[in-house]
Amino acid sequence: MSEQSEPSKDTPDPAEEAEALPAAPADAVTSPLFANLPAHARPYLSLARIDRPVGIWLLLLPCWIGLAFMAIPEGLQWIDLWWAILFGIGAIAMRGAGCTWNDITDREIDAKVARTAARPIPSGQITLRNAYIFLAAQLFIGFLVWLCLPTAAKIMAFLAIPLVAAYPFMKRITFWPQAWLGLTFNWGILVAATTTGSLGFSVLVLFSSMALWTIAYDTIYALQDREDDALIGVKSTARLFGARAITGAFVFHLGATAQMSLAAFLMGAGRIGAVTGLMFFAHGLWQATRLKQTNEQEALAIFKSNVWAGAIILGGFVVAAIV
Repeated sequence: MSEQSEPSKDTPDPAEEAEALPAAPADAVTSPLFANLPAHARPYLSLARIDRPVGIWLLLLPCWIGLAFMAIPEGLQWIDLWWAILFGIGAIAMRGAGCTWNDITDREIDAKVARTAARPIPSGQITLRNAYIFLAAQLFIGFLVWLCLPTAAKIMAFLAIPLVAAYPFMKRITFWPQAWLGLTFNWGILVAATTTGSLGFSVLVLFSSMALWTIAYDTIYALQDREDDALIGVKSTARLFGARAITGAFVFHLGATAQMSLAAFLMGAGRIGAVTGLMFFAHGLWQATRLKQTNEQEALAIFKSNVWAGAIILGGFVVAAIV
């Protein structure tokens, strides 16, 4: 055999390289855009969860829902499109910053959980120093969006910082980190309200309803980690409710439906608000039924379907604002 036909010892084996790379998360999207990025950029994309856009939607939807809700009495205005774009940029940046901060503080816990051990920081793909630099870059983008908001909205957005900063520690001290996430992820409703108007009782009812919804869908998400969480002492509503976790999630979805329908009624959405509430309730019922049928094996897929649950509310409020 000639020397040219012998494999070079310095040439990496593609199969070995593939095995060395951490497996992609189950909820990561596959796209040529992501696949063609430079190898050194992919861990940062994963750290910010850009390849897992469900969280971006669940953070952005309350902002857009708040805008549509405030427009119900007098209709949508052209300026609302500008606010919607700003909230979109801010949601991507701040969700990425929140995930980065969460992974920084949870790096030791993530290393002990099978589903999270391959994350960029615990797996060593990104150093702690570079993670902090990346966090600062995302916060700077969020700061630029913040500068474009009205004064009242600036103050309201600023008040969310303690919620975001404290969230990663909630799972260590309470079985209700999902409730804290509910306050944090839906703060955009309050920011949207102060961007286009002012806070009122109906806005607070809507905010409360969306917080209950977040408890419901994040309880479903936490079903995936119950065994690992129990071993390392991480708390969640999924662990708290135990065998009744699906029922508990549905009860919170039901509470969210009732409060959201009340908020729509108070804002004058009329029959459109009632239909929106019924559709949202039907989606929650489907989630609970599907989870029971699959013995919780489709928890991730059911969690991701909540983007459509939020879209139901947004669509209903937009139609109410137009009509």
